[in-house]
Amino acid sequence: MAKKSKKYLAAEAKVEAEKQYELLDAMRLIKEINLTKFDSSVDIHVRLGVDPRKPDQALRGTVKLTHGTGKEKKVLVLCTPDKEEEAKAAGADYVGLDEYVQKIQDGWTDIDVVIATPNVMAKVGRIGRILGPRGLMPNPKTGTVTMDVSSAVQDVKSGKIAFRLDKYAIIHNSIGRVSFTPEQLAENAADLVKTLLKMKPSASKGTYIKSITTATTMSPGVKINPRSFI
Repeated sequence: MAKKSKKYLAAEAKVEAEKQYELLDAMRLIKEINLTKFDSSVDIHVRLGVDPRKPDQALRGTVKLTHGTGKEKKVLVLCTPDKEEEAKAAGADYVGLDEYVQKIQDGWTDIDVVIATPNVMAKVGRIGRILGPRGLMPNPKTGTVTMDVSSAVQDVKSGKIAFRLDKYAIIHNSIGRVSFTPEQLAENAADLVKTLLKMKPSASKGTYIKSITTATTMSPGVKINPRSFI
């Protein structure tokens, strides 16, 4: 087992292990116990009372964070030539089709989001085995397969994120950076959790939100009281 550093132990000592903090208090604390000198990501982990093996409970979707994620996302738009200017004007970092399909086949994945028009999905399917495991495969459910590439690019650039339930029924997402104020982090967290509450599957029984934890890149986790979002 890896030995914890003195800084980590000192940070850990400031967190009451079994306490569920109110949302804003949790965000104040997570900034206080941050260990890195760089502008760390602040992440949230929401464990849900659903069965991810059942299609009607395998949640995935998108949400626009009020204050964005604090990270400039690199966007690739795969489209036919008639849509290229629209994508570029909206702020896409890379635009094209065949050359980028080949580039990805050759190992290039220096991108955060891939948007595609429906009429090129047959070609995009060739690189599905590369994009899928990295969470980059365009999907209509996340708004990344669309003819309205301008709106899709603008949404991503302005703070829209995709979320997906993992096999342990947990949603993991970044909600900002340590440089954000506690209020900004709290609002972003609320954007995500309230979206999950609205998406509660009718088949989900018992406690829907089982636990919520926030942490920075290298800090101890801080538990958040789920009732903070109701």
